[in-house]
Amino acid sequence: MTKLSEGAIEALTNGTGENDLVLQLVNIRKLEGGSGHTRWRVMMSDGRHTLSSFMLSTQLNFMAEENKLVPNCICLLKRHVTNILKDGRRVVIILEIDVIKPAEAVGGRIGDPTPFTEGQGKAPQPVPTPEQRPPLQPQNLNDAPPPVQRSYNKDFGKKAPSAMPSTPGGSSKVVPIASLNPYQSKWTVRARVTNKSSIRTWSNSRGDGKLFSMEVVDESGEIRLTGFNQEVDKFFSLIEVGKVYYISKCSLKIANKQYTSVKNDYEMTLNGESSIIPCDDSGDVPMVQCDFVSIADLESREKDSTIDVIGVCKSVDEVTRLTTKSNKEVSKRTIGLMDMSGKLVTVTLWGETAETFDGSGQPILAIKGAKLSDYGGRSISASFSSTLMINPDIPEAYKLRGWYDKEGYTMEGQSVTESKGGGGGGGNTNWKTLSDVKTEHLGHGDKADYYTCIATIVYLRKENCLYQACPSQDCNKKIVDQQNGMFRCEKCDKEFPNFKYRLVLSANIADYGDNQWVTCFQESAEVILGQNAAYLGQLKESNEAAFDEVFQQANFNTFVFRSRVKLETYNDESRIKASVMEVKPVDHKDYSKRLIMNIRNMASN
Repeated sequence: MTKLSEGAIEALTNGTGENDLVLQLVNIRKLEGGSGHTRWRVMMSDGRHTLSSFMLSTQLNFMAEENKLVPNCICLLKRHVTNILKDGRRVVIILEIDVIKPAEAVGGRIGDPTPFTEGQGKAPQPVPTPEQRPPLQPQNLNDAPPPVQRSYNKDFGKKAPSAMPSTPGGSSKVVPIASLNPYQSKWTVRARVTNKSSIRTWSNSRGDGKLFSMEVVDESGEIRLTGFNQEVDKFFSLIEVGKVYYISKCSLKIANKQYTSVKNDYEMTLNGESSIIPCDDSGDVPMVQCDFVSIADLESREKDSTIDVIGVCKSVDEVTRLTTKSNKEVSKRTIGLMDMSGKLVTVTLWGETAETFDGSGQPILAIKGAKLSDYGGRSISASFSSTLMINPDIPEAYKLRGWYDKEGYTMEGQSVTESKGGGGGGGNTNWKTLSDVKTEHLGHGDKADYYTCIATIVYLRKENCLYQACPSQDCNKKIVDQQNGMFRCEKCDKEFPNFKYRLVLSANIADYGDNQWVTCFQESAEVILGQNAAYLGQLKESNEAAFDEVFQQANFNTFVFRSRVKLETYNDESRIKASVMEVKPVDHKDYSKRLIMNIRNMASN
């Protein structure tokens, strides 16, 4: 039978309990709070006494939700911190705990423990006479004793070592982020800044304002801070991502999960009394806290959930720009990320991150707080609040790099983005031959299917491949010649003195097994022809022979095609329509690796 740490409960309530205690879980209860705030209260036993003042830190909630912590199981309490509430009661926050013996292997409660009450086991103290009592002092009811964390001695009855060091100002003790709660009034955390937003502004009927937010982490957890107006001016320029700071005297409130993916039920707000002081001794503060999800497990996760993911940057697309509904231009870049599961997912980067991202050398990329989408199977968007780390100094990155350099580089990778069809997803994945497209009936489902192939241009239909379009930047509608020197766009409801040429090219492509007619729009058509639409329009008007030569030169060139296929019905006739989404030159090094891998797979079968 497992031996419990007798006397541990009494030591914990006296503030002298150590770590690595063996206790039995007697009961666990879910506590609901406002805004979906959830905590788990736990009753533990040391075989002699029970105590119900244990609380799981929020990052351990999953152990209760997944029924890893159940009554009668034996646990090893590896790390904890003891907080003192305003009424003097002690609450033991569990920071790290392992189940060393499941409940079904225990068979019931160990010993005959009784509830522990404060002062139990202490010798009675003489009651002082009125003359011996100290005079009463006025008390501020808002002041509560600071939270205490002690490094515990293995002898329960002995005096504990001193508490954690004070801040440079000496006004309060340093406490773990995981132990923060609104019942405390004086606290300081020592944490590393992992993400800092840009300054955002707003304007409404109540006036103008600005704000910024940042995320910080210590060994126990993470939390989000937000500063408004004067605090923006005071702190924004002082904060550097990656540096460690002492942070104190902030307001603590229930976190609004709509605006943050940080795994904490609370968030901080900077105010006029807040203090942020740089910390030079920062070696023991972690760089980041991530709960990485395997790419293979993304298909089982809920759409729009927030996840942490890490992988090798397998492919990188060029930056493109698009216009949002609010008429703002934003940069976008898609990359292919693969991990040790052999699965690959498309990740979309936005804004400045997309513009500055360097994927050369196939780096390890870790993304914290990414949004999971079901666009094209499963894909990921790294939002403006996400944290991106290239080749981070964490064990998962070193393990992934070793695997990829040894064997992963030979793998093609199976995409979870395109494997279910639908959506645009990046990366040259879901490879098919043209005969596979027909035999597997791609495009016959409810959604379109996407595939990638290597094929050769057999024939280009140059008739009607050019049309005159609206010259507006965001409109490609065909215009109507008014025969008076003006051109009308019905979509924009305007007339223009000019137009722009657009390409819609019909091409027949073939590989060793079959051929297929595909439609190539502006960008892909320009890649195939090697000329832009404006120049081709001028040739067609001025030099028909040179125009024909462009098409002749384009024949029998081989490209990588990423295409969309869907069964469409027109005039009661159904046929597969194939549209080319992207055309790229053949990367013969990558192509050779894929052929070698296919040969190995066939030889092993």
